[in-house]
Amino acid sequence: MTTIETVKEIEGVQIARLKAYADDRGQFMETFRKEWFPQRSWERMQCNRSDSRKNVLRGLHYHHHQIDYWYAMNGRLRAALVDIRKNSPTFLNTFMIEMGDENEIGLFIPSGVAHGFVALTDATLTYIVDNYFNGGIDENGVAWNDPAFDLDWGSSNIRISERDNTNPQLEEIADEDLPVL
Repeated sequence: MTTIETVKEIEGVQIARLKAYADDRGQFMETFRKEWFPQRSWERMQCNRSDSRKNVLRGLHYHHHQIDYWYAMNGRLRAALVDIRKNSPTFLNTFMIEMGDENEIGLFIPSGVAHGFVALTDATLTYIVDNYFNGGIDENGVAWNDPAFDLDWGSSNIRISERDNTNPQLEEIADEDLPVL
């Protein structure tokens, strides 16, 4: 049975500890149920897939009107979360966790929590969102290497997109543009 754990470092972040059922044919695992996260309606659900080569870093991204639920289908990645919701009791707290391979988890990321990952091996991430992609209107970013966050990505040979590499530092984002809890 899957268990849901609350992450103490960041308000609203949850981990689904997934249970695999294996026999000599292989294994079966439920990776997501909307009932695990009843705080969201899931009316406009969309599922996406991201394939990344080793050392690719994606993020940090954040949304005002969408949550993410991540599951690493294969490979291993290190997820990084930063609470940038200006009125949150855990504002500026960070949380990092390795996902995939030996750590079969789902990661629930609330709106307003900046998130990114680095692929520690070639990896495939599926993620479910509770709002359809809207052409970049709610696609926001903050610098993956912002010294205010002090994130240890665990990789020294990072490959990153131009877009993610030019995201602003948190201090450069206007207060009224920051998300709220």
